[in-house]
Amino acid sequence: MLDLRVSSEIDYASEIKRLKKENNAVILAHFYQESEIQDIADVVGDSLELSRKAKSTNADVIVFAGVHFMAETAKILNPDKLVLLPDLTAGCSLADSCPALIFKAFHELHPDHLAITYINCSAEVKALSDIICTSSNAENIIRRIPENQPILFSPDKNLGNYLIKKTGRKMLLWDGSCIVHETFSERKIIELKVQHPEAKIIAHPECEETILRHADFIGSTSKLLRYIAEDNAKNYIVVTEPGILHQMRKLAPWKNFIAAPPEANCSCNECPYMKLNTLEKLYLCMRDKTPQINLSKEIITKALRPIERMLQMSSPA
Repeated sequence: MLDLRVSSEIDYASEIKRLKKENNAVILAHFYQESEIQDIADVVGDSLELSRKAKSTNADVIVFAGVHFMAETAKILNPDKLVLLPDLTAGCSLADSCPALIFKAFHELHPDHLAITYINCSAEVKALSDIICTSSNAENIIRRIPENQPILFSPDKNLGNYLIKKTGRKMLLWDGSCIVHETFSERKIIELKVQHPEAKIIAHPECEETILRHADFIGSTSKLLRYIAEDNAKNYIVVTEPGILHQMRKLAPWKNFIAAPPEANCSCNECPYMKLNTLEKLYLCMRDKTPQINLSKEIITKALRPIERMLQMSSPA
């Protein structure tokens, strides 16, 4: 039985760095993780950047501070390496909205459709897909598909509708969504804009159309960061998970970033799954080398093909 007792005197940051060196480990963290985890990670990025780093790493151990589907992707790309996730219950509402058996049946009803699937899905769904995409590269990938090829886009209907408008392509959409990006209130955002008329609204394309129509800029997490670094505005209303504000403030400390909805009134804009990972759990998983991500050889083989196709078709985000 593992000893889960942790002394209150432990310096987690120092111990994590020691274990990282001792085990030749790399820590990959998503932008939505707690700031203290982002600060200790070797790489902080969006799903596309983290997929690239997972594929290219020389580390023996990959510690993924994110959610389950992200760690699965790292394992698919590195089947012979140890992949750890601080909290195995760190799932994803979007991935949960697309069970593999139902997705398989739906795809079989439309055998002529090319299945382009957002990376926020299980390894089993990836294995049933033709191409994986992220919010950073989805538009570019869709534009490269021949016009006469029908597309099944899953599982995020909001991202799918946004891509239909951007590309002009008709696509059959799976009816899934992210609980975080569907909690944003149009009324509250309008109220924030009235309070801060000089602020630009920037949003993630997983948000609903009622939110996106108010946005001055729409983009993936990495593109939102690039935008605020290059744009000349001083104030922004940020409509995505507020974990990204930590990187925004590091990148442009002279600017003001307002989370929507306001943190003082509501915490529903925080992903409950991302926040399951803590510095203590990160230390414990590295100390005990568990929880591990394990996938069957069959799933890894089948899921690898659409991921590699994504990486081949993607230009840098």
